[in-house]
Amino acid sequence: MDVLEKIDRLRLERGWSVNNLAMEAMLTQSTLNNLYARHAEPKLSTLRAICAAFGMTLAEFFAEDTETPDAELFRRVRMLSEEQKRGLMLLLSEK
Repeated sequence: MDVLEKIDRLRLERGWSVNNLAMEAMLTQSTLNNLYARHAEPKLSTLRAICAAFGMTLAEFFAEDTETPDAELFRRVRMLSEEQKRGLMLLLSEK
């Protein structure tokens, strides 16, 4: 698995630019730009920050892409904004 390709896929799924990812991960944009320019693997601390921005653990990041329906559901919920999550909870709590 190519780590940068997976980061890009996750970033694009969320509609984020590299700058958005940098802000969400609390990294500098130059840190991410350097990774892409050099096609380098990120340091563990950088990858942890990126995973946190995506709302996932390192284990989830490195897990195979074969998802169970439950895993896909949780992944999609993690991609929602806080406002969307509140709306989903209201929808689910209606009887």
